[in-house]
Amino acid sequence: MADPKTRAQLAGGMTATDSWIRKHRLIYTDATRHPFVLSIRDGTVDLSAFRTWVEQQCEFLRSFTAFVASVLVKAWKESDDRADEEVILGSLATLNDEFAWFKKEALKRDIDLTKIVPQNATAGYSRFLESLMRPEMEYTVAITALWAIEAVYHESFAYCMEDGSKTPLELREACERWGNEGFGNYCNTLKKIVDRRLEMAAGEISKKTEVALLRVLECEVEFWNMSRDGPQQTI
Repeated sequence: MADPKTRAQLAGGMTATDSWIRKHRLIYTDATRHPFVLSIRDGTVDLSAFRTWVEQQCEFLRSFTAFVASVLVKAWKESDDRADEEVILGSLATLNDEFAWFKKEALKRDIDLTKIVPQNATAGYSRFLESLMRPEMEYTVAITALWAIEAVYHESFAYCMEDGSKTPLELREACERWGNEGFGNYCNTLKKIVDRRLEMAAGEISKKTEVALLRVLECEVEFWNMSRDGPQQTI
């Protein structure tokens, strides 16, 4: 059963994820309203910085795909609702299209996919995802990380598509990929899964899950920083 703190949140009409976002609002805002994101929205983004983001995303996507596949396995073994598998399987299915899109962007920006070297932020994020793939890592923790990763992208890029934004035309397609309403609905579905799982989670799992959420937000900020600041020393 959920720990007393989580039960109190639910009794007050606030979900666990809503409570965490409020509690960690500062870093959540850092991740979803990062200066790199704001520069896209106001049209001042350095296109070489966006090129760095595309390059490192091409590398990170490989780790992310393996991670999503591992979440599907955990759902198959641990989930209390078989519908979870369908949601995660749908996410895996869309990743093939995402790979194709990044390959097209890489070609457009003269990026040689065979020569990409992962920067520190990319390598660190990938190592974190690998830690979540371990068999002993609980499904609740892993699905929370998946929700957080996707939610940050949706909120960030949806912000770049709002009325009043000056997002450059050549970047609008990228923003629309993650900022559209359909992707937002998918993120909300993941959020509902996380909250359902947390209702049943023991206190130890709930704490572990919150730590994973914070680590995702930290990794996202580091990735945005890398994109904005350009190439860094690699590991």
